[in-house]
Amino acid sequence: MAVAEHRSFRRAADLLGITRSSLSHTVRGLEDRLSVRLLHRTTRSVSLSEAGDGLLKRLAPLMSDLDAVLGDVAGEQGRPMGELRINGSEGAIRLLLQDIVPEFMARYPEVSLDLVAEGRLVDIIEQGFDAGIRLGEAVPQDMIAIRMSADQRFLAVASPDYLAIYPAPATPDELVSHRCLRQRLPSGKRYRWEFRRHGQEMAIDVPGTLTLDNTQLMLQAASDGLGIAYLPEIYVNKAISEGRLVAVLEEWCPLIPGLFIYFSGHRHVPASLRAFIDLVREKSG
Repeated sequence: MAVAEHRSFRRAADLLGITRSSLSHTVRGLEDRLSVRLLHRTTRSVSLSEAGDGLLKRLAPLMSDLDAVLGDVAGEQGRPMGELRINGSEGAIRLLLQDIVPEFMARYPEVSLDLVAEGRLVDIIEQGFDAGIRLGEAVPQDMIAIRMSADQRFLAVASPDYLAIYPAPATPDELVSHRCLRQRLPSGKRYRWEFRRHGQEMAIDVPGTLTLDNTQLMLQAASDGLGIAYLPEIYVNKAISEGRLVAVLEEWCPLIPGLFIYFSGHRHVPASLRAFIDLVREKSG
């Protein structure tokens, strides 16, 4: 697993605290035992074979369960420990770092947090995560979900300098005459701006000559007067309060389910995750 993660016998050996030759011998012994090649090796790189990739995907949840069992043994003595892996959107991880992580680290210093921020929605079980954090509408239906935040909304925002040149749109239809900052989703598709008012719903592929794939970059571009952006309210509240951005079309921006932390109800829940969820519930009131 270490060699696969780092794509290098040298870096994996350094991480494990053993010699490169010893690690290579161990992996070769595993391949001989299974009668299958797990890694493709060249003088410059190491990559997984098809069999190696399949083995890695099956090992990840098993190792996670092992960590959970060991953590529970310590947890029974009042000391949650081990590694806790959580996957979420950038905004979700940002919220964790602000509201949850400092307190959790202070309470449970023997738990190692591994937080992964990415735009695409992943299978947390297959990827070896203990939990995920996403907006409610994106949480898989077969997961147990705990609310982390109040319902949210996306807001259309622009800088005062931009609005001084281009008057604010009164309806979503008027966006066709504006410079809009388009967003590229992890799937490669462009995000369609969604509006709703008095039962009328609209999903618009807005016009614009600038497309970005990062929320923070879109926030910066909007603050610099490059156009109108459509962003989660949690990202823009500070800029609005400081006067760097102004919300437009507010009456057209509906509430959507907020952030939820979710996990499988069919797998063992480690003591570290139970402690984390208890803190989330405590903070969310």
